[in-house]
Amino acid sequence: MSTVFINSRKSPNAVLKKQGTDQWVKLNVGGTYFLTTKTTLSRDPNSFLSRLIQEDCDLISDRDETGAYLIDRDPKYFAPVLNYLRHGKLVLDGVSEEGVLEEAEFYNVTQLIALLKECISHRDQRPHADKKRVYRVLQCREQELTQVIS
Repeated sequence: MSTVFINSRKSPNAVLKKQGTDQWVKLNVGGTYFLTTKTTLSRDPNSFLSRLIQEDCDLISDRDETGAYLIDRDPKYFAPVLNYLRHGKLVLDGVSEEGVLEEAEFYNVTQLIALLKECISHRDQRPHADKKRVYRVLQCREQELTQVIS
């Protein structure tokens, strides 16, 4: 049985005292905090994130005053990477595939890299009918048009 002590006056960074809290990992990615589990980060054992949380970590990573790992990357593109590790599905929510691919490559999440490359390739092979066309309408008199043609 675990006991949780919560004081509603404490800041959101207050630590909950409960058995098993060593399973949780706090990441500070570009100033945005992400809270996840070691299990999630270990889904791709060769990834930067998996190596970061290992006991015998060969990576050097600073921590901020809250104990979160500091990672100097864009949080907008990190969120889809983390969610992919959580549930195995790619959800982009309006961010570019190329931006998420850049992050996946940085973190070395191999299955996500392959999936994103496939998505980008499929998107680029679509017929041009999906793309918007812009037409410029020229207005001129018949005499001007005749002069331009000749």
